[in-house]
Amino acid sequence: MSDARERRTGGRRKYRRGLLVRLVDALLPAAALRHGRTLLDEGRGAEAFRLFARAARAGVAEGEYRVGLCYLEGSGVPLSRIDALHWLTRAAAQAHRDAQWRLAVLYLQGFVRSLEQGKTSDPVASLSLREDVGEPDFVAAEKWARLAAEAGSGDGQAVLAYILTSGPEAMRDLEAAHRWYERSAAAKCPQGALGYGLLLAQAATDEAGQRKAAEYVRRAAEAGLASALYLLGDLTRSGIGVERSDVIAADLYRQAAEKGNRSGQARWGLVLIEGLGVERNPTEGESWLRRAGLTGDPDAAARIGDLYAKRGKALPPNHAEAAIWYRRAAEAGHRTAARSLGLFYLTGTGVGRDLDEATHWLRISAEAGDQQARADLANLSLRGCGNQDPVKARLWLEQAAASGDLAAAFNLAVCLAEGMGMERDERLAAQWMCRAADGVVDAQYRYGRMLVDGLGVQMDAGEGRAWIARAAGAGMAEAEVALAEMMVNGRGGLRDPFTARALLKKAAQKGHVGAISVLNSGQEDAGKARSHLADAPSNLFGCQYSREASLNDPIATRVVFHASQLGVTSADRSRREPCPVALAAGVPTVSALAADAGGRCLRAQRHSPDGNG
Repeated sequence: MSDARERRTGGRRKYRRGLLVRLVDALLPAAALRHGRTLLDEGRGAEAFRLFARAARAGVAEGEYRVGLCYLEGSGVPLSRIDALHWLTRAAAQAHRDAQWRLAVLYLQGFVRSLEQGKTSDPVASLSLREDVGEPDFVAAEKWARLAAEAGSGDGQAVLAYILTSGPEAMRDLEAAHRWYERSAAAKCPQGALGYGLLLAQAATDEAGQRKAAEYVRRAAEAGLASALYLLGDLTRSGIGVERSDVIAADLYRQAAEKGNRSGQARWGLVLIEGLGVERNPTEGESWLRRAGLTGDPDAAARIGDLYAKRGKALPPNHAEAAIWYRRAAEAGHRTAARSLGLFYLTGTGVGRDLDEATHWLRISAEAGDQQARADLANLSLRGCGNQDPVKARLWLEQAAASGDLAAAFNLAVCLAEGMGMERDERLAAQWMCRAADGVVDAQYRYGRMLVDGLGVQMDAGEGRAWIARAAGAGMAEAEVALAEMMVNGRGGLRDPFTARALLKKAAQKGHVGAISVLNSGQEDAGKARSHLADAPSNLFGCQYSREASLNDPIATRVVFHASQLGVTSADRSRREPCPVALAAGVPTVSALAADAGGRCLRAQRHSPDGNG
């Protein structure tokens, strides 16, 4: 009997206690909110949320804001931007300034507009305040940010200043943005300090201005803002406004990376790979780059592609892996990665050869403004590939050549000399060949032949011999044979049969058929090399270049004459139809054509046995 009485008594006490709690919550929501914040700090999110919800249902703005924040951060409840938007809007309508600036951020991210358009159905799909999910609504964002800013919110002032600097042109007001960033920084808002520091850096004209800008960036970094840590790392690495230090810069990048900043992760990865200010660790560096790449940083993805494409100390070459990362970066709009991926398809490096895919990615890169991709695409078009407007193709090739792309200058010269895709013009061809000769070995040889034979320029055997000698000095077998001939015959300079024979031996060691024939026959007249070359099977001549390509570093590319694809039918090399190609097994550093595509475009009749032509 006593047990039953105790149970009834205990139940009444529990009921009265709950009633008292509800009464206190209703009469004193501020107390419930304080208790909720305490519980939240203790990690008891679910209990805290229940207290916040009680205050929110009572129409208390702070309670509505706290509920919205819980939904936004997934604290005590499942993540839900839709519910966050609902409660933040209610709180903002009651002039809650923190709710107002957070609501402005949701509008900036495009979440509200995508929700209104029915494009966002999964509230958990993208919940970070750093992520954009749709087209931003700058008008609504500016409205809420301004209300918060004018109410004295440092965060609201920073958001408003951002809109005034980065919004649509009609909304921009740099003077007003400067004032709002300054007020935000004075309110010790990290975002405001960072924004103000960046504006000061842009306006800095002397060292004092740079130091002041760096000081505000430092304040934001000391508050733990990841983007500020990254930017302060950049300033420290460059010594702008602060003392230069690779060690301190590396530590700042590390902190930014560990806080999830993508740019910081990418930079920290590169620092580890290169050993700048820290002990070199390529494996860990690649993992940090990978994190940044996987979370959507196209630059990081492209850098990983470069690492795997190049033969260097960082990582062993892996062209298939490089192609994967180039594609990821290219699909995100990275134009250099798109060009590299296009050349991979052109050469069959890391992927199967596919001219259509190559053209697709080169066109994307070219239309994004990449001059080298424009030159590559123009080369394909001028040879009948790529379905590109020939007028635009020539324009792009000329633009690339004029911008200093020596390979483009060489290819343009070849097209002009042979009338491929454009009217033949030997005079103009000689001008572009001369420009390309500054850095392209094949152009040095070709320009030398033009001078010797007087094609497009006044005949000058001495000058021509000098250019051919430069190409021979770079190890070009064709130039070695031509120079040997001139030394034997005394054309363009002194006779020197001994040096001529040494040059023939060098060319023969590279597999040059003509040089081998002369040496094997015991003939002293190096000029016979040309006729021997004309009679020799052309595929052997092509193998010479294939062999040279196999010895090159995968990243190294150069323009070559691919005689085997065209057939060696004339002893007059200056009249032989050339096909400039790129022997690229890695990321090309110059604009070039691939052997396979070049041969197909020229409707080649003969190929070398190994298929490389």
